Amino acid sequence: MRSSVVDFFLRFKTKKGFRFFPLIILFTLVRINGFSQQKEIVDFLKIHATITLDPEDKSIKATAQYDFKILKNTDSIFLDAKDMKILDFDFKKGKIATTKDKIWLVKDFKSGEKYSLSFSYYAKPDQTLYFFNDEIWTQGQGKYTSHWLPSIDDTNDKIIFHLSVNAPEDKIVIANGALKDVVKKGKEKLWNFQMKNPMSSYLVALAIGDFQYKDLKSESGIPMLLYYKAEDALKFEPTYRYSKEIFDFLEKEIGVAYPWGNYKQVPLRDFLYAGMENTTVTFFSEAFMVDSIGYNDRNYINVNAHELAHQWFGNLVTAKDGKDHWLQEGFATYYALLAEREIFGDDFFYWKMYESAEQLKSLSDEGKGESLLNPKASSVTFYQKGAWALHILQERLGELVFKTAVQNYLKKYEFKNVSTQNFLSEITALSNTDISDFEENWLEQSAFQSEEAYKSLMKSPFIESFFEISALRKTDLLHKKSILQKTLALNNDFLGQEVISQLIDEPIKESLALYSQAFDSQNIYIRQAVALSLTKIPIELKTAYESLLLDDSYFTKEIALYNLWTQFPENRSKYLEETKDLIGFQDKNIKQLWLALAYITPGYSVDEKPEFSANLIAFTSDIYSFEIREKAFSYINELGLWNKSSISSLVDACVHPAWRFSKSSRLLLDVLLQDNHFKMLFTDLNGVSSEGLVYLNKKLQK
Repeated sequence: MRSSVVDFFLRFKTKKGFRFFPLIILFTLVRINGFSQQKEIVDFLKIHATITLDPEDKSIKATAQYDFKILKNTDSIFLDAKDMKILDFDFKKGKIATTKDKIWLVKDFKSGEKYSLSFSYYAKPDQTLYFFNDEIWTQGQGKYTSHWLPSIDDTNDKIIFHLSVNAPEDKIVIANGALKDVVKKGKEKLWNFQMKNPMSSYLVALAIGDFQYKDLKSESGIPMLLYYKAEDALKFEPTYRYSKEIFDFLEKEIGVAYPWGNYKQVPLRDFLYAGMENTTVTFFSEAFMVDSIGYNDRNYINVNAHELAHQWFGNLVTAKDGKDHWLQEGFATYYALLAEREIFGDDFFYWKMYESAEQLKSLSDEGKGESLLNPKASSVTFYQKGAWALHILQERLGELVFKTAVQNYLKKYEFKNVSTQNFLSEITALSNTDISDFEENWLEQSAFQSEEAYKSLMKSPFIESFFEISALRKTDLLHKKSILQKTLALNNDFLGQEVISQLIDEPIKESLALYSQAFDSQNIYIRQAVALSLTKIPIELKTAYESLLLDDSYFTKEIALYNLWTQFPENRSKYLEETKDLIGFQDKNIKQLWLALAYITPGYSVDEKPEFSANLIAFTSDIYSFEIREKAFSYINELGLWNKSSISSLVDACVHPAWRFSKSSRLLLDVLLQDNHFKMLFTDLNGVSSEGLVYLNKKLQK
């Protein structure tokens, strides 16, 4: 990194040794070329990087070869590269220089000529490439691959990438493209991956970890590798349920063959988002790894379908600009909803559309609506409003015209970049339907077109029934009781939940029969609504409420355990005994609640209480995912169990790459630092990372 006037010159290594190159010349080159115009000057064709990662140093060393074609005569081009140190290079009659965020290639480049060069580099990325105890993975997120791989941050520049990755022999490597071979090299293996077609740099990805996989094949013959960890073997089927069906459905619904040759899915610990659609390899949060019970509350199906849809919408055709971002997220959201419709039926589809319409209408009514063409719009706009726009457009055009237009759009612009107008042009080429008002109302207007949306929803008999029931919310229970009873008898998940929501403020004596009917339904979602709404458990429903502990829902079990423990103190030991072996979701929601309750329950397993608190404190360690740690910090704070071990974990959590987790940890740390009782715990901490100590010292100096 260069940050002082002393380092005014850039040094180059040639066959004759080192010489200096004035930095001011680079400033001149920048003025001549201009960053935004580089695509008109050079076309980067291929990048092949051979990578070695150092977990201890959290760094990367690599040798990368670049093939490119010059489109206009020039004396310099650049690669985006954040804080890279060039170790060596091979560039005939050319020079290489680095600035803080660029690698400059300097030579008398001639239009129409193809060139190659290679160089070795070292980097210690502060983002995008993440090192954890047992995993390493990347997350390009738009334009950040240049933190670990010199490339082009502009999504309009598409390149063929080949990655070769060195890893310990007992680790598995996953990256874009087809695995060509694995070469044994002492105690390491070199994994060689190849891509056939170009993609934007932000979609380049790799992961290294202790993975296993099972393979499937789509109906069209595409190999699908579904990864998991050995300890999650029993979660494999519920997590990846319907994966083949989703793949086959999207290929048929979109009408364009899957464009990349193979497809992989990898669950990652501490992943920053729900999922990421790297070309040929989706990374997703291991929080979606669920068993057959967890599947009922938190399944991977929507994320699975959404990220797969991106392989067409975002990867095959990529938005030219921020104002076209909805072409990626709106399409992926819409096709994921269609996949869920195929699996769960029309009622589920229309319910999800209703929920998003309610959210969009609320934002619009508050003056927070946004145009789909606003490059700074929120994810709600790009995802949900984008999906709604496509749904409305499909209804206006008809299914055949809409599908054909989408197919033509994908085929015409495959492996290229697209604008909103490119998509609309394919529609107008097929249809005589005037879509000018659609463009104005759904793409340009900030307000959500709720009237048209609700007219569309009313095409569903289920939604029509839901509106009829929801219209009774202010009606006296006596006058609607028989209607609610008939509705509960339908045993519909969503209608049943609406019925229960209308009982919340009603006298328990008048609603007792309806609650009993809900319990008897054996519908886990209706019963879950009871668990959430019945804050005061009447003695008449105690036995029925206790049966919630047996429901196939970890969310319901957690709510029921807490409410029963709170309201029936005489039975606390009984409830704890009945639930002591439950773990819950990936974040161990039930186990952590159980440990907290067991610790504070008088007379329960007195000799084991130190173990209960120790187990909670252990969950703060960085050997666990941030979801587990965040929950543990909350319980430890509530119970006052802070010690040097948990404080050390909290300090490190403040510099965790998952920003929501680091934010909540920092807020908690701020609270503790205000309390003199805890200040002594912040001295002589063990095992805190250097980044954590830097952050803590800054806080202590304030």
